[in-house]
Amino acid sequence: MSKKVVIVGGVAGGASAAARLRRLDENADIVLFERGKYISFANCGLPYYIGHVIKNRDDLLVQTPEKFKDRFNIDVRVNSEVIEIDRKNKQVTVKDLSSQSTYSEKYDKLILSPGAEPARPPIKGIDSARIFTLRSIPDADAINDFITEQKPKRAVVIGGGYIGLEMAENLRHRGLLVAIVEMLDQVMPTLDKEMATSLHEHLHEKSVALWLSDGVAGFRQNDSKLIVALKSGMELSCDMAVLAIGVKPEVKLAKQAGLRIGSTGGIKVNEHLQTSDTDIFAIGDAIEVEHFVLKKPVLIPLAGPANRQGRIAADNIAGRSAKYKGTQGTAILKVFDLTVAMTGATEKDLEKTDIEYEKAYIHPANHVGYYPGAKQMHIKILFSRPEGKVLGVQIVGKDGVDKKIDVFATAIRFGLTVFDLQDLELAYAPPYGSGKDAVNMAGFVAGNILDNTADIRHFEQLDGDDFLLDVRSPAEVERGGIDGAVNIPVDQIRKKLDKLPKDKTINIYCAVGIRSYIASRILRQKGFDAKSLSGGYSSYSARTSEKLLEGKSAQQLRDEFCTGF
Repeated sequence: MSKKVVIVGGVAGGASAAARLRRLDENADIVLFERGKYISFANCGLPYYIGHVIKNRDDLLVQTPEKFKDRFNIDVRVNSEVIEIDRKNKQVTVKDLSSQSTYSEKYDKLILSPGAEPARPPIKGIDSARIFTLRSIPDADAINDFITEQKPKRAVVIGGGYIGLEMAENLRHRGLLVAIVEMLDQVMPTLDKEMATSLHEHLHEKSVALWLSDGVAGFRQNDSKLIVALKSGMELSCDMAVLAIGVKPEVKLAKQAGLRIGSTGGIKVNEHLQTSDTDIFAIGDAIEVEHFVLKKPVLIPLAGPANRQGRIAADNIAGRSAKYKGTQGTAILKVFDLTVAMTGATEKDLEKTDIEYEKAYIHPANHVGYYPGAKQMHIKILFSRPEGKVLGVQIVGKDGVDKKIDVFATAIRFGLTVFDLQDLELAYAPPYGSGKDAVNMAGFVAGNILDNTADIRHFEQLDGDDFLLDVRSPAEVERGGIDGAVNIPVDQIRKKLDKLPKDKTINIYCAVGIRSYIASRILRQKGFDAKSLSGGYSSYSARTSEKLLEGKSAQQLRDEFCTGF
């Protein structure tokens, strides 16, 4: 006898589960309920549709109910909201949003894929028609129509995460002046702060005003303007605002059914993606998952994991034994001309654990410097002591970031160490990489730290009494350096040993860390206590460049939002 499978919610997880289940079981009775009009659409592409990068709205539609029915013989019912689960009788109550009528549907197995909803805190004035969220095609239509019809000049984006940054970029593409308000002291909270400073600088270059370490106290209308009142007392005048302060798992239905909710607020599932009711599976943004590196429950709403979870749930319903092995948070984001990517744990994460770790910074080009168009990348790698297992990587750059992060993500997934990174044989030709690939170089640098070939120190570990040696060229020093540092170019070190103290630790830096490592190797073999400062002046600058946000031009950007109301 064929089994009946009811799926609640489409998009990435639900649609993937339905298609996979049909491929495995031609006889199953599959019903997919979607409360919206669209069962499968590219929600990650919505900001780019608003920015007119994606010009054709229909390109966002991955599947229509008609195509899904024709190809997979799946009963798709849109504008249909499942409002109740009766676990005892194994049936759901469905509300037809077109007719407002309700009816019951039986199931043998049930898959919950309700997704997540944009966070809307109870802030005064938040229901203004000039305040938008972005999660669905109707949301994108509303924003696009408002821009087209009302022709706004200024927009405030609340939140500096994925959606906030993508919306800032695409609103700028539409010609609006944009400000970002972020409660934290950095954008992209999934990065460590020093890796986010390049984004701050780039946003400034693209005329995006930043209010960091500040939150929204309330909204109000002033004639045709929307006033955004900040907790600092500042008031911003704009024509529209976009709420991008994160999402929360949609668990209302699961709670009504008495299913277990995890400590993070997501639906609790086992490795087979079964809920506390073994006949009910849950997938996607609504569930709590185990972090692959940290081994703790987390919420990580990403499309890739949701698709895989849909496939795994279908496999288990079809009689196969499939397990979900955790989420490591591999993600990538375009911010104007920059690309930012991350995988695994951040240092912020690791500081909260008992995992013994070390970090290293490298700043390689995406391909060899002699081939035109080389662009610098900034890479931070975190690895365990003493074995060197790769725990997390963050990269910011213009070109090549996507390729590198995928290699690091694979390394983490299969438990490789930094010594394994040294042995990877990666594709090389001058337009694409280097003979010593950036991934190999990260392994070499981290391996040198672990086997004590390199004795490193980090800039935040320095204090005012430390002896600093700058081994860059005088021309580089003229363009900027650390106050109090003694400058001896690396090629002159052997001739000027008498200029260096034997009774102090010598902390050496260069531009990116290569020359300081060479200098430290010379000095250590000459009897000096020498340490190389990881990442060089590039990493130091990343920790001190916040002054940019206090400069005159940055204030001019802010003034655009603080006048005229």
